[in-house]
Amino acid sequence: MIDYIGQGGMQEVYRVQDRLLERDVVLKSPKNPSAKKRFNRSATLSARVNHDNVAKTLDYIEEYDRFYLVEELIQGCDLGHFLKNHVAMLDPFAAGRVMHHLAKGLAASHHVNVVHRDLKPTNVMVVGGRDFTGFKITDFGIAKMAQEEIGEAVAGDEEGLTSSQTALGALPYMAPETIDDMKNAGKPADVWAIGALIFEVLTGKRPFGAGYKAVPLIQAATVPPLPGLLTSNTQFAPFATAIFDLIKTCMQKDPVARPTADQLVVACEGLYYSTVPREFGIIKKFDNTSWGFASVPGSDVFCHVKSVYAASSLAVGERIWMTTHPGSPSRRAFPIVKAI
Repeated sequence: MIDYIGQGGMQEVYRVQDRLLERDVVLKSPKNPSAKKRFNRSATLSARVNHDNVAKTLDYIEEYDRFYLVEELIQGCDLGHFLKNHVAMLDPFAAGRVMHHLAKGLAASHHVNVVHRDLKPTNVMVVGGRDFTGFKITDFGIAKMAQEEIGEAVAGDEEGLTSSQTALGALPYMAPETIDDMKNAGKPADVWAIGALIFEVLTGKRPFGAGYKAVPLIQAATVPPLPGLLTSNTQFAPFATAIFDLIKTCMQKDPVARPTADQLVVACEGLYYSTVPREFGIIKKFDNTSWGFASVPGSDVFCHVKSVYAASSLAVGERIWMTTHPGSPSRRAFPIVKAI
């Protein structure tokens, strides 16, 4: 073992070295030793999926009454970590890019009849971490295990929901039919989860909150409107509205009314978002209320308040996340998101 990465509701995760192929990989093992059969079955299912936006399942190992799932090592962090430690929300262009990539990953899994059922920010890896270079869905290998634990919690009372960390983590992204009948929730539930997840990254808030109190709101399926601050800036309003329209189609109460993952991919292909690398900077000069400069390694970047998402001001010392574009005498930043 090289490093202990952490744990989720169902598993322990390690970084280890594959000595045969001389590469580092991720090793996952379920916390509950009685889950052997489910873990084996889930590993078999996840291995069917082969797509750039899905973490690759490389092997399944049983040894000394322990069993392990081997996945590709993704250099970066999960989306939940990114939102907690770097930026509280993504601008519409970044959110659209995430939505497109998740739709492509889920479409590939649905083509081989693999349903995730536990899509949430911590199950999406941001390739490159701070560099924000790509996205991969993870933990198809434990989706079935999570489904069974979540189903038990949802079928129980409030205490069951609040005591299950797996259920609590998944609940904000559950479709109404998932809560009503977990075992029969299918591919449309994954599409709903994309909508709920993108609502969160776009607004910084989960659409129906968290905890068991979210259940009746999810079942009512009335998606809250975008906060006015997100659409008041004309530089962001058209794209934010376009993303929100897709979110609402994904979160239709009737599963049949939602787009398939393939249809969502096609819809996302109509979005025009930049793939230029993002970078962080610190506002070093802001002498008036409209514009100033951010310091980044090697140069300064011109910043204007009209280029800031979900905010109407900037101040010296603030950390920002941005895309930079050529300009004279300084590069120019757009979009700008206030960082944590």
